[in-house]
Amino acid sequence: MKRLTACLALWAGLTAAAQAAEPITLGLSYPRTGSYKEEGLAQMRGALLAIDELNAKGGVLGRPLRLSSLDDASRPEKAARNVDKLAGEGAAMLFGGASSAAAIAAGKRAKEHGLLYFGTLTYSNDTTGKDGHRYLFRECNSAWMSARVLGQYLAKQLPDKRYFYVTADYTWGNTTESSLRETTGTQDGARNPGLKVPFPGARMADYQNALTQAAQSDAEVLVLVLFGEDLVRAMRVAEKLGLTRKVQIVAPNLTQGIVEQAGPGLMEGVVGTEPWTWRVPELEGSQAGQAFVSHFTERYEVYPSSAAASAYSIVRQWAEAAGRAKSLDSEALIKALEGHRYSLLKGPQEWRAFDHQNVQTVYAVRVKSRAEVMASPRHQDYFEIVHRLDGDKAAPSLAEWQAERRAAGQPTTLQ
Repeated sequence: MKRLTACLALWAGLTAAAQAAEPITLGLSYPRTGSYKEEGLAQMRGALLAIDELNAKGGVLGRPLRLSSLDDASRPEKAARNVDKLAGEGAAMLFGGASSAAAIAAGKRAKEHGLLYFGTLTYSNDTTGKDGHRYLFRECNSAWMSARVLGQYLAKQLPDKRYFYVTADYTWGNTTESSLRETTGTQDGARNPGLKVPFPGARMADYQNALTQAAQSDAEVLVLVLFGEDLVRAMRVAEKLGLTRKVQIVAPNLTQGIVEQAGPGLMEGVVGTEPWTWRVPELEGSQAGQAFVSHFTERYEVYPSSAAASAYSIVRQWAEAAGRAKSLDSEALIKALEGHRYSLLKGPQEWRAFDHQNVQTVYAVRVKSRAEVMASPRHQDYFEIVHRLDGDKAAPSLAEWQAERRAAGQPTTLQ
């Protein structure tokens, strides 16, 4: 009997140890295909690096992490189905996306499963505005935050100019255009006209039509509210029409991947915003950020982009929240995240409690000349930071956020 009792105790101990070591699944829904696939690849790389670093230190709550990923192709319906599949696998949390429409759809479905969803590249104001809820957190900046830093820079450098907008017709494009019109004082559609192009699925003829009208106008600033491969295609049309030499081109949200796809020669002089570049850690004196740049570059032989930094930061921040909460429960994690201030890859950041927006510095950037890029290490030093704005000055206030919620018929606290 003693031997049987000892065997049972040993079996129970081994079972408990095995259960304790059972991997925790993190679910990534990201664009492996479609117009935003380069940003998706960067997210995957950043997430894997963070997971490997955490596993090397014992994982989270004594358990290793594993990544399960599915392609959303930047389509909302696919993103929602991905959430169902990843939840079915037992994912403890979900993150990803490079389309705001996809991120919003995924976040809504994650709430139904009682899971947190962290948006990586989802700049639409709606993400943490009218479509925000308790289970959705946004790591990157909003369209309004981009518009504020960009509006300040453009008002100083190009005052009283005529604008022409070409905008992807979905939540990110529309909220970005409206925000930038407000911060630049270009709301007058007669003086500063604009055209919409479909998303997804815009054809070259759509860009040709819109940009031909821009070329025939008296605009001095051309705002391309486009992203990923869509922006690259539009830039090629703009070059053929002579617009790259005639006007100042503004792309409100730039990434390293976009410049790499188009080439720095085509993108030279384009102005936009970034929440992070691989130069930022040195600028902000962030040792952890500089270590990330070093480790990422050594592993993948390219510098990390803002998309990679966002995914990396989300995994690290979720893991730290789980450590503080000593739990994987979503409600416990919400409490651990709300109002949490930290510094990781740049200066101070905060997961703001009332809207779950990550409040952080946003940078206005200009693409360097091809000669400057080719003279730099790895030929990937694309951006000159021309202006910066602290997060508390860039993000909408509580009063502004509540007004937006009321206008949309939404409660003034996250539900």
